[in-house]
Amino acid sequence: MMIGALILFALTYVLMLAFSKYRPYIALASGLVFIVTGMLSLENIFGSVDFNVLLMIAGTMGTVALFIESKMPELLADLIMSKIPNVKWAIVAMSLFSGIISAFVDNVATVLMVAPVALEIAKKLKVNPVPFIISIAVSSNLQGAATLVGDTTAIMLGSALDMSFMDFFWYKGRPGMFFAVELGAILSAVIVAFLFRKEKAPIPKSGELTKVNDFVPTLLLGGTILALIIASFIPNKPAITNGLICCVILLMGLVYNFIRKRTAEAVVSPLKTIDFETIGLLLGLFIMIGGISEQGVIDAAANLLAKAGGGNVFVLYTVIVWASVLISAFIDNIPYVATMIPVIGGLAAALNIDPTVLYFGLLSGATLGGNCTPIGASANITGIGILRKEGYTVKNSDFFKIGIPFTLAAIIPAYILLWIMYGV
Repeated sequence: MMIGALILFALTYVLMLAFSKYRPYIALASGLVFIVTGMLSLENIFGSVDFNVLLMIAGTMGTVALFIESKMPELLADLIMSKIPNVKWAIVAMSLFSGIISAFVDNVATVLMVAPVALEIAKKLKVNPVPFIISIAVSSNLQGAATLVGDTTAIMLGSALDMSFMDFFWYKGRPGMFFAVELGAILSAVIVAFLFRKEKAPIPKSGELTKVNDFVPTLLLGGTILALIIASFIPNKPAITNGLICCVILLMGLVYNFIRKRTAEAVVSPLKTIDFETIGLLLGLFIMIGGISEQGVIDAAANLLAKAGGGNVFVLYTVIVWASVLISAFIDNIPYVATMIPVIGGLAAALNIDPTVLYFGLLSGATLGGNCTPIGASANITGIGILRKEGYTVKNSDFFKIGIPFTLAAIIPAYILLWIMYGV
């Protein structure tokens, strides 16, 4: 059944890339086929679904709706526009801004929080918001590997190596993952500036700033960020902790909004903004990945990667980095990284080598690979879902022309620096 699962998985991705408007339905239909055919057993269905991510999306989207209604994104857009000369630098600034937040907050949550500001900027400038949102999504994916709390894969690796928060900055007497990621971030920002070099339309300066009508939603959103950061340091917490945090804060916001307005619409309106198509797409993808994982596809890929190195550490490192980029462009990086961590540990023991460079190569490749395709990372799917709700269609070419150069600009310097620091 492994071959059948792989064929179905590949066919599903081809269809999703070819028929982008129907991705949620294609993914859910494929997930149903995995279940009906027995390629994903009934007892493993719930274990395959990352309810934490789904709850985070639902909770944060509702809170962001209150945030938008307060007009705070418009004020932030006014402030950013007052400091930036043209559209090109507005895109670069939003990309860097999302990256900074994503180093400490989950990538999906980052996109949901920053996107409204970018949409307001695009609206005020009367330009297409697609490049803004794509740049925000890929930048948030990049910075997820910068710190111990930036992404699930970073948390997994940190746990496996018993790393502290500071070990991502300085590890074994040498610069850590943070510096490799930031070097890539700088060069990828240069790439974004180059890609949009023709967007020189000046930003009109206005002396008047938008007036915010309610600061509580901003406090709730800020509270979400703070709570997510604090939760990241709690050991052995339930897997859905972040999702529950986002949903509880949304509930607080809905209660506040109802008390303030005394109408049912105060509660219903924010709930209507939750993008159930994006949630459905992710649900289908989680089930599909659970199916190929159960059938041994991910294990086989991991073992194949491990054998491809042939005992040479540099070749092994190179294979792990670039194969991780390729694999993570199509499957969720969490089960892949979870599978590869013990494989690398076993290889390092057999070869009697320090596995640090292989582990860091795995993290950098798997984290950045999702930026190659519009369905390679949850943050990308979320960003495209936001644009769809705003009435914008994102073509595959729109994503590829930003995501692929961005990925190469970020991964190549990280690949070189990590080998110099830990491989030589």
